[in-house]
Amino acid sequence: MSAFERFLESFFNPKLMLRYWPDIAQGMLVTVEIALAVLASGLALGLGLALARSYRIAPVSAAIVVFVDVFRALPPLVLILIIYFGLPSVGVNLSAFAVLWLVLSLVLAAFAEEAIWAGILSVRRGQWDAARSTGLGFGQALIHVVLPQAVRLAIPPLTNRTIAITKNTALGTVIGVGEVINQAQTAVSFSGNATPLMMAAVGYLAIFAPVVALGAFIEKRFAWRRA
Repeated sequence: MSAFERFLESFFNPKLMLRYWPDIAQGMLVTVEIALAVLASGLALGLGLALARSYRIAPVSAAIVVFVDVFRALPPLVLILIIYFGLPSVGVNLSAFAVLWLVLSLVLAAFAEEAIWAGILSVRRGQWDAARSTGLGFGQALIHVVLPQAVRLAIPPLTNRTIAITKNTALGTVIGVGEVINQAQTAVSFSGNATPLMMAAVGYLAIFAPVVALGAFIEKRFAWRRA
């Protein structure tokens, strides 16, 4: 057997592909479910925090800053392990799926809040003054005039960070979430062959390549036009 044939046998074994395809497909489904849940809750929470911070209530702003700094600084894996193994000691039991969703949502919310807040600060003061001069209250000016501009400014860093964080669904394998990497590692342990891992890599491409393309489209679609 040549070196190339050994390579194909180790990474592209057709018998193992047929055998483990249902498991990999199931793992891909779990990965998509987690990614969508994280995307929805993380962006919504980040937006809410940025809006709350805009009112500049000192205790609220301080709490948001602490939250953002903590969840941006700590690696998601550390947070997953702390919550998964630490909460049961105080009587709080969450499933592995819930822990992964919670941690990634909070991490995404921290980055989303900072990106949107930076966008809000980038909107010129004149926009606020013009909105208020028409009779709009602070909240109305924020929602209808400032926030649309801020979100547009935040789209490039927000899309990149969102893609990076949702790919961290692979960290679920350390606590037994049945996502695609977990399924692939289980298959490798039974087969003694790397083909399931290659299948998982292809699965990740199938899931996230369209997401990357969509992110690039959104960035171009909502980019500020140069004069």
